[in-house]
Amino acid sequence: MVLPPQNLLSGEASPYLRQHAENPVHWRPWSTAALEEARQLDRPILLSVGYAACHWCHVMAHESFEDADIAGVMNRLFVNIKVDREERPDIDQIYMAALTAMGDQGGWPLTMFLTPDAKPFWGGTYFPPRTQYGRHGFVQILEAVAGAWNNKRADILRSADTLNAHVQSKLGASLPSQMIDANALPGLATNIYRMIDHDQGGIKGAPKFPNAPFMHTLWLSYLNSGNTAHKEAVVSGLCHMLAGGIYDHVGGGLTRYSTDAQWLVPHFEKMLYDNAQLLRLANWAYGETGTEIFRIRIEETIGFLLRELRVDNGAFASSLDADSDGEEGLFYTWEQNEIEAILGENSASFFRHYTLSKPTSWHGKPILHQSAEQARSFGNRHEELRPSLQKLFIVREKRIRPGRDDKILTDWNGLTITALAECGRSFARQDWIDAARTAFDHILCSADSGRLPHSTLGDKAQFPAMSSDYAAMANAAISLYEATWDATFIEHARHFVDQLELWHADEDKTGYYLSASDSADVPIRIRGDVDEAIPSATSQIIEALARLSSITGDVTLLDKAWKVGEHAVGRIARQAYGQAGIINACEILRYQHKLVMVESQGKSQFVPVANRYADPRRVDILIRQGDPIHISLPGGISPSSHEAGAYLCKGQACLPPVKAGEELEQALKTS
Repeated sequence: MVLPPQNLLSGEASPYLRQHAENPVHWRPWSTAALEEARQLDRPILLSVGYAACHWCHVMAHESFEDADIAGVMNRLFVNIKVDREERPDIDQIYMAALTAMGDQGGWPLTMFLTPDAKPFWGGTYFPPRTQYGRHGFVQILEAVAGAWNNKRADILRSADTLNAHVQSKLGASLPSQMIDANALPGLATNIYRMIDHDQGGIKGAPKFPNAPFMHTLWLSYLNSGNTAHKEAVVSGLCHMLAGGIYDHVGGGLTRYSTDAQWLVPHFEKMLYDNAQLLRLANWAYGETGTEIFRIRIEETIGFLLRELRVDNGAFASSLDADSDGEEGLFYTWEQNEIEAILGENSASFFRHYTLSKPTSWHGKPILHQSAEQARSFGNRHEELRPSLQKLFIVREKRIRPGRDDKILTDWNGLTITALAECGRSFARQDWIDAARTAFDHILCSADSGRLPHSTLGDKAQFPAMSSDYAAMANAAISLYEATWDATFIEHARHFVDQLELWHADEDKTGYYLSASDSADVPIRIRGDVDEAIPSATSQIIEALARLSSITGDVTLLDKAWKVGEHAVGRIARQAYGQAGIINACEILRYQHKLVMVESQGKSQFVPVANRYADPRRVDILIRQGDPIHISLPGGISPSSHEAGAYLCKGQACLPPVKAGEELEQALKTS
């Protein structure tokens, strides 16, 4: 079937796709119908992948896709397919891997040319509309690719077959398992530490990304070995980020990355996943150091999430755009005279604690940030600065806001629910735990016949879910159990793992594919082993299986976790990058901590202590004194339900039970 010669994006749920619904390009969403059209017309496919908050996606859209002449060339020569990478991470990862295999560093917008049977043969990222600055123009590229398709098709098909086989081997292969090596995490942590920028924090060079999986590796290394240098690398990196322009000092929340090495000039899009991961890291750092800046930024960032990303049903939208009124960062930046006019006589005090900077590489208004000295004293002065920040916030709210991508991604919401539940425990904030529970309930209610969607917007849900969705929600369910002691969350986690097994397990039952088995439009089933800005799907699965097996004592789940982990380790042995998530998850599996607390019916002396000492390796279980106990601990220890006590186990060894909260606090401090 040949689809109508018109743009077909207006009925899509994705805000990114709808941004392109008025383009003169005859866009099709990714579908079996669009792929069939390319085969029938015998035309190559022009695949364009991006996301709603992407600045350079907007630039290419304005320059090329809104241009009637360029659209005419696209419509005449290609079947044009537009993909939201957040809605279809399985499609995005396939073609991003193809681009990097060609020697390109990748990025978005992703522009790929495919054969009619969806095999990639050439591509790039952003292209200017016409040749300039030594770069070929988009029109020139379109005509050259079409010419090569018509005149050198045999060569293109051979190249496409080779590239497609390479991607399938890299992302979807089954390889022999390897033992989970006790030296894997220390070795990775050592390599990451060598890349640390000890002056500015984070990884050396520019651009600078938060890179939560790397920070997680260093934190686990510190917890396991006591390597304080690795702890300080995480703490210092967070401090620099949270003082820099990459952090929104007026409204809270982290932007996606800084374009420079000083965390000063951000790429202003705000992503849900970045802030979820920031909350967990800052929570661990606050519990360890007591540094006030972490407490303040946690409260501000959760305030931002609840105020600006929570949609009406209580779940969380995906992102805020980098641009407002067509200009990147316009909503967030300030001239000094604006601030002075708003704050009046308080402006001098304000500028003793904040700085406005405008480096030559930045063409907008100055960016608000803090120097290292200002950041060091800020924690003690925050309360007196709060009224000034609130005045700036009120004025800023009257500006043209960045667009919001309202689609609800299940896996990103799972990460956020986990972070809110953990921070709610640590700070005794029931309202944060309630917000996590409300978001969880919404995701649960969006299921159809027990299956989760990957993405929802209003009454439009995109099925089926990815493996990352079930894993993230299983981890979220366990974190909510630990925050509420409601055992129904454990049953939800079991259900998610069952669905994962039903729809995503590979043929040998040694791992899982990212896409479900009934995803008819996926050209290659990939595993999801590679970290991106968030840990890989495989790493989240291993962590979920490890935590659920520990909290339930289910040996079958534990065996499954080890099998999946060992086969994942076998695959990543030939992976060039993006392995940190799997190594982190395998370390949690290898070095599990379990805390069983038998509390008296009248009061809790152990739970408040456990809540203050967050540890990503540990699962916590509550039993009320006198209730039946169905839990067995490593080493043959059986908790007693007759008297209050706390049992802390590390791996296959348990410490003697402690009888008072102060004893548990000491045990957790030294663990």
